Amino acid sequence: MNGMHPQTRWNVVYWILAAMAFLALQNVWQAQRTVEPVPYSEFEKALAEGRVAEVVVGETTITGKLKSPDGTKTTIVATRVEPDVAERLSKYDVPYSRVIESTFLRDLLSWVVPAAVFFGLWFFLVRRMAERQGGLGGFMSIGKSRAKVYVEKDTGVTFADVAGVDEAKAELQEVVEFLKNPKDYGRLGARMPKGVLLVGPPGTGKTLLAKAVAGEAGVPFFSISGSEFVEMFVGVGAARVRDLFEQARQKAPAIIFIDELDALGRARGIASPVGGHDEREQTLQQLLVELDGFDSSSGLVLLSATNRPEILDPALLRAGRFDRQVLVDRPDKIGRVEILKVHVRKVQLAPGVDLEQVAALTTGFSGADLANLVNEAALAATRRKGETITLADFTSAIERIVAGLEKKNRVLNPKEREIVAYHEMGHALTSLALPGSDPVHKVSIIPRGIGALGYTIQRPTEDRFLMTREELEHKMMVLLGGRAAEKVVFGHLSTGAADDLAKVTDIARDMVTRYGMVEELGYVAYEAQKSRFLEQLPGFTQGGCTAGPETQGRIDEAIRALVMNAFARTYDILADNRDVLERCAHQLLARETLDEGAIRELTQGLRPAAVPSAA
Repeated sequence: MNGMHPQTRWNVVYWILAAMAFLALQNVWQAQRTVEPVPYSEFEKALAEGRVAEVVVGETTITGKLKSPDGTKTTIVATRVEPDVAERLSKYDVPYSRVIESTFLRDLLSWVVPAAVFFGLWFFLVRRMAERQGGLGGFMSIGKSRAKVYVEKDTGVTFADVAGVDEAKAELQEVVEFLKNPKDYGRLGARMPKGVLLVGPPGTGKTLLAKAVAGEAGVPFFSISGSEFVEMFVGVGAARVRDLFEQARQKAPAIIFIDELDALGRARGIASPVGGHDEREQTLQQLLVELDGFDSSSGLVLLSATNRPEILDPALLRAGRFDRQVLVDRPDKIGRVEILKVHVRKVQLAPGVDLEQVAALTTGFSGADLANLVNEAALAATRRKGETITLADFTSAIERIVAGLEKKNRVLNPKEREIVAYHEMGHALTSLALPGSDPVHKVSIIPRGIGALGYTIQRPTEDRFLMTREELEHKMMVLLGGRAAEKVVFGHLSTGAADDLAKVTDIARDMVTRYGMVEELGYVAYEAQKSRFLEQLPGFTQGGCTAGPETQGRIDEAIRALVMNAFARTYDILADNRDVLERCAHQLLARETLDEGAIRELTQGLRPAAVPSAA
């Protein structure tokens, strides 16, 4: 047997098993031929007649071996009947027998059904949990990429749908031309960037630009969020990165778009301060390897978007990986007009609406904000049963977005309304009295939003990117105008200026610690640069101050001096214009809202602010 081939040995075993099975089946068949099932009454009769030589009693049956074979049958078998029942039935000349009910199916179901229900519920819950955790609905596909694949007809976005970011479009137009004609771009030995990183504030159109690139190029577009790589199981994120790039290589030329890259590419050491090799780091390292491993001449381009470039890993941003960074910033006035033109195509606009006036009122709005503005204006026109959208609808929408929803059921008592009226007119008159300040567009004492009891809207005449110390001081004075008006008129202070004070303190702190505008402390930056793209809440200081205890005390004194000096100048302006303040506040109480024309008429004779001395 030792020299026998393994396959031959298995064949012999099969033949032996087959022979044994055949003999067993033949034995069962032979036994069935020689055994005759009979009713119990007939079995008793055979016993009485003496035809049974031997009896074997089982748990439910009784078997008798016949003295002489009855044809081919040598044995009879009957189901047992209880003795007392048999004794009573024997009095009657009728055949009787007992039937054993089979409970096999019932017993089987009593075990199988609960187990099936339990495993079914378990599988359903695990599947739902896997889907919520970012899995693929099953453990077998947990390492597969969840990228959504679009082609030109599916994205439905081209560069014609993107406005206000002309510089970014020009940068990405080059990527489109490369994807269409990769050979022309390589004729002089140049190569396209492997990765293009779109950076900018939220809502400026980074994702829209990426889809427009795919729509223009007409190539497969793999879209996935950075958070979809990070999973509760270690190694899953890296497997998804490998699978994503493998799918894209098979469909090249193609575009891979990773949105919110900061969820995946955070600098190593930030996520796990105690050290260790966690899931996010493994995923990031796999992405770095894949970026090094593909040739851009193959027609594969990686686009990513983030609004937190300062926390990305330096290895991700080096040349040869993300070679090009494209800034997608908030649009200027011209850009806002172009964006509004794109969004008003879908609504019924009144003929006389000047979109430049709307753009002038929306300084600092992103593309997403402007899309929301057009939608809110359309809803406002619908609520008033209008046929078209007018400039008043846009103004109402801006107030709703900036100040919040009108709280008509928030009824202020007369004293509170009077305080709010003087407070808001204090802002407006201070702005009008200072040279170079933004004109006041509207003043209202209708409560809005969460805590706004009134509001003053200023309209910038142009976009500003630099501010002087004088302009920052004027901005502080306008913010302090409400508190100063309360003190001028009532001689006491209220809690209504809490938000104004937080903003004023932030401006003064930046002047001292970031802009170096206090000569005594030198041209030194004492605080780290704030995040450029993410807005900070008023009063929230990002990072810590690097100054020592003594310098920190001087910084606090300088901040306090700036604020108090601005308040003193504001108080003097309003005290000097007390008559104008009274007249405007009474009109505001009567009409609740004053527009730009009414404010201009009421503030005739307003005395401008005195120029501070050189000292």
